[in-house]
This record gives sequence, structure tokens and C-alpha cells, in this order.
Amino acid sequence: MATIKDVVLIYLEDSPVSFARIEDILPDPKKDWYQIKLLMLQIPLQVVTWILKDEYINGADFHMNGKKMKIQTVECPVEDLPMDLPEDTQKNQPEATPGTHKKNKTQDAKIISFSDLKKNK
Repeated sequence: MATIKDVVLIYLEDSPVSFARIEDILPDPKKDWYQIKLLMLQIPLQVVTWILKDEYINGADFHMNGKKMKIQTVECPVEDLPMDLPEDTQKNQPEATPGTHKKNKTQDAKIISFSDLKKNK
């Protein structure tokens, strides 16, 4: 079930239209319904409260103003980023044979500290 602080993608008629963050989920006076407070992640920021059943919060289709809607929790994609190893551990790593390792542009990337940039100015 989507919970507070989750980011959700909102679908209108099977097309994604907006992202939102769940700010709060409170029981509604109507049995088995919940008031879900959403921070719409768009410009300008807007807070809305929808009254939904838990199955709708879990991703089931529902209708609002005659339009088919759905909310789906957004998961951070898993990314295999190469990690730079310290110099002493790199020496212990086996050498790649030619043609078996493609150089990745992120391997040449450098981390820049904002605090160091401020010191230089």
C-alpha cells in the first residue's frame, strides 16, 4: 500500500499526467474510505485531498468526474553505477583483457564539493 511520503504517479484515462507525494492518510467518516492528502509535484505546487478506498490507494482503477484514474507508487530505479575504488584496492583487482570492458563515461566523472567551490571564491 502506498504510504505517507511515497511518490505516486497519477494516471488519467491510462495516461500518466502528474507526480504527487502523499502527505497524509486519514480515515474518512465514511466506513472503509480514507482522506489522502497529496502534494502535487508541479508548478505551482498544490495540495489536494482525495477521498479514496484503500484499494484505490493500492493502485486499483477508480473514477473521478467520470474519468478513469489510477495512482501508482513510484519506485527508484536500480542503477549499476561504477564505484571508484581506493588506489590500494585497485592494485589488487585483476586487469581487464582488451575488448571485455567498455569504458563508461561515468568512470571519468569527478565529484565536486560545493563547499570547496565556495572557499575558492
